[in-house]
Amino acid sequence: MESKLNKKDKEYSDSELQKYANIYEVHSFKELEKIVKKYGESLVQKTYNALTDKISRNTINVNGKELINFTGYNYIGMSGDPIVSQASMDAIKKYGTSVSASRAVSGEKPIHRKLEEKIAEFVGKEASVTFTAGHGANVSTIGHLFNKDDLIIHDSLIHNSSWLGTLLSGAKHIRFRHNDAKDLESILQKHRTRYKRALILTEGLFSMDGDIPDIPKYLELKKRYHTFLMVDEAHSMGVLGKTGRGISEHFGINPNEIDILMGTLSKSFGSCGGFVTGSKKFINFMKLSCPSFIYSAGMPPSNAAAALASIELLEKEPTRIKTLHDRSRLLLQLLKEADLNTGECRDSPIIPVIVGNAVLAMTLSSQLEEHGIYALPLAYPIVKKGESRIRFFVNCTHTEEQIHFTVATLKQLIKNNKENLE
Repeated sequence: MESKLNKKDKEYSDSELQKYANIYEVHSFKELEKIVKKYGESLVQKTYNALTDKISRNTINVNGKELINFTGYNYIGMSGDPIVSQASMDAIKKYGTSVSASRAVSGEKPIHRKLEEKIAEFVGKEASVTFTAGHGANVSTIGHLFNKDDLIIHDSLIHNSSWLGTLLSGAKHIRFRHNDAKDLESILQKHRTRYKRALILTEGLFSMDGDIPDIPKYLELKKRYHTFLMVDEAHSMGVLGKTGRGISEHFGINPNEIDILMGTLSKSFGSCGGFVTGSKKFINFMKLSCPSFIYSAGMPPSNAAAALASIELLEKEPTRIKTLHDRSRLLLQLLKEADLNTGECRDSPIIPVIVGNAVLAMTLSSQLEEHGIYALPLAYPIVKKGESRIRFFVNCTHTEEQIHFTVATLKQLIKNNKENLE
């Protein structure tokens, strides 16, 4: 083995981590250590993996201190809502804390079927299947449906779960430039006829930039080149559209034109888990053959009940969506008026403030916390070099006063730091 290692690999070959990871994973960990060394261990530790307490809504308790919270995706305030919490507790009393089996065996409960029927109805699809995790839903669905005879063309910024599912499938995969329909079409023109099936894979709302793809254009390409279209609606379902029904409602298109709509329950729907929607035949096929559905224990009843209650509550209180949109527009407007770089963000509760320098992003995050505001930085390799940022997640429980205070504070801190750099 030693003779096969290059000089850089040999540097890390004796690491204690070698017991638990391959040589390249160890190398990556060393790169992470370099980041800690560069930015300062205390700053990195203070910024990430902080101990939080209590419910994550417009405020959060961090290391015993109450802060205005822009780090969570409890977009419409369902997590912590008394009605949702009560539904979850009632399910535990009735079914226990676990179904104690795969749903294919004896873990199928009425609450699962009610939730899946409600999801399909809410999204506007024929049927749905739920999974214990959103990440696993993407990995298993994509990995299960496609194979080496197929082509997957995906946005360059798709989520890790979609990327791992693509790798698992064994399909030929080509990335197109982020939200670039022209680049997507050029790839289809060149490669589509070489493969039995093709999938266009994208998201409804991207979590790093808060931008939205041109789904109507993707639908045109899907029809012209006879492909499937799958949209990961983890951040767009319960967020986009007048009533929160996601990317289809946002663009005014029939959701059945999109072959596969995937979503999570951990964001707008105040629970944990994932779901995939489609035709009845497709969903029945998934329930009979998808590995992560068959070989995993069923979703805990408390999670299913919380998600079901959240969707039902949203249908009764659609003003949550309007408030979310209003607060998001207010933050974006104020940031732009302050001449801060918000990138391509639009119509989104995910709003980045791009500052470029990674150290500045981490410093600003730390200083914001000192002023009672919790917003975390993103730096390379999570985002491109030179595009380090502070990312803000807005939810419907934020007040206008909190948003005005946050922008005024951030503007002053950026000014102070730039003066110090000069």
